[in-house]
Amino acid sequence: MGELLTALTLVSLRVTMLFSFMAGNESPPARVVSINISERKGVRKKFVSEVEIRENFGIEGDAHASSEWHRQVSLLALESIRKMQEMGLDVGPGDFAENITTEGIDLLSLPVGTKINLGDVEAEVTQIGKTCHSRCAIYYQAGDCVMPKEGIFVKILRGGKLKVGDPVRVIL
Repeated sequence: MGELLTALTLVSLRVTMLFSFMAGNESPPARVVSINISERKGVRKKFVSEVEIRENFGIEGDAHASSEWHRQVSLLALESIRKMQEMGLDVGPGDFAENITTEGIDLLSLPVGTKINLGDVEAEVTQIGKTCHSRCAIYYQAGDCVMPKEGIFVKILRGGKLKVGDPVRVIL
């Protein structure tokens, strides 16, 4: 049943994108606006302009990279960060410990199993949101955390270099 729902959601997303394009409502292309890494988990990540991403591993030099689990790379939309800024929080890309900050793509509309290209890197959505069992350093530093509600996680299917400004595309 879950696979059928995922397939129907993907078809709906594709039809919506097609009609939007045909109507001339093409929005600016989605892109990577920030790449962020850290040597430890649960802390704000630091900006880097490009990274090497390894297949079935994640970002070289990041604490979350591992072939042992499905949350190899995390993504958060700049639009989600802006919501937190509108609430008065002094936050920006990397402050919620996301690896990749995107703009122009509704990450939450991508069901688990969706394949996306981040530049030349191919990834598959493996999880939407996460459970925070306790308030981490990010919560105390930022005052709230949007990642559990609006972040997504991917597994890397094909590695490569990723740079800020690279396009983000759903593989149709």
